[in-house]
Amino acid sequence: MTWTDDLRALAPLAARAPSPHNAQPWTFDFTDDALTIGWDPARALPAGDPTRRDLHLCLGGCVETWLIAAADAGIDIRAEIFVDESTRTVARLLPADTPYATDFASADIAARACARGAHLAARLDPEQIARARLQLTTAGLTELPSRELADLAVRADRRLWSAPGVAAELRSWLRLTPRHPRYHQDGLSYRALAMSRAEALGLRAVLAAHAARPLAPLLAATQAGLLRREGSVLVLSGRPETAEEMVAAGRELVRVWYALAAQGIAVHPLSQLIDCAETERELRRRIGARPLAVFRAGLPVSAPPRSARLP
Repeated sequence: MTWTDDLRALAPLAARAPSPHNAQPWTFDFTDDALTIGWDPARALPAGDPTRRDLHLCLGGCVETWLIAAADAGIDIRAEIFVDESTRTVARLLPADTPYATDFASADIAARACARGAHLAARLDPEQIARARLQLTTAGLTELPSRELADLAVRADRRLWSAPGVAAELRSWLRLTPRHPRYHQDGLSYRALAMSRAEALGLRAVLAAHAARPLAPLLAATQAGLLRREGSVLVLSGRPETAEEMVAAGRELVRVWYALAAQGIAVHPLSQLIDCAETERELRRRIGARPLAVFRAGLPVSAPPRSARLP
């Protein structure tokens, strides 16, 4: 057996890295001397993520998750980051002379959760945020009261559900019934969306009737209701100029999420606030920096469900 055979055994754990719509766009190519991480264009989101910001962020999170999993397994590796559009590759994992230095272990990967339902009505305290900031090298992290962003979220969500291409793409990743053929593999299940079976079936019927556009204000208001409670929204910011630098930002982002998970704190991404140009400008004004990722962060009222993963 080669060292990459040992690494291959960690693939199910590394694949627990987060991704937009739970699309899991990464690919893993094992050889005797390296693991090459790339992406599957069929699992990218060209309508909702035209600049590939979220793609590069999640691929960076995948690279970081591999490094953490390998370090916990006693496999010394390093990451060589290079984004090649022609071959759709993002990094190579290679042997290293020393262990990867990390504060995290496999248990932290498993503990990370996305909780799109209610969080306890309380803002994070400064110490909790400070622990997350320790994982940053170039990015910034700003905390905002969730209530301040509720109206922005309404505007962003209305734009999301009113844009035919974006809405159609999102619908393709919804898994609103366990009978969906990919319910146990990928996408956003109704449980992950914190919906009841009845709510999911109702939304499924509306979407099947191609009536999502009139529903945009209602769906936006439902999402904003979560933000009107007392709570925290964290904004990762930075100035990446290249794809490689965005991948590096993704590594920092997932470390922040693991640091929060270690404290029992779950996250809920609010990417629409950046995807909508109008709300992105307002968010940039509020934090005085370029936002790269936005997410609610708090103690979930109930244990969030585990998202599905590809075999």
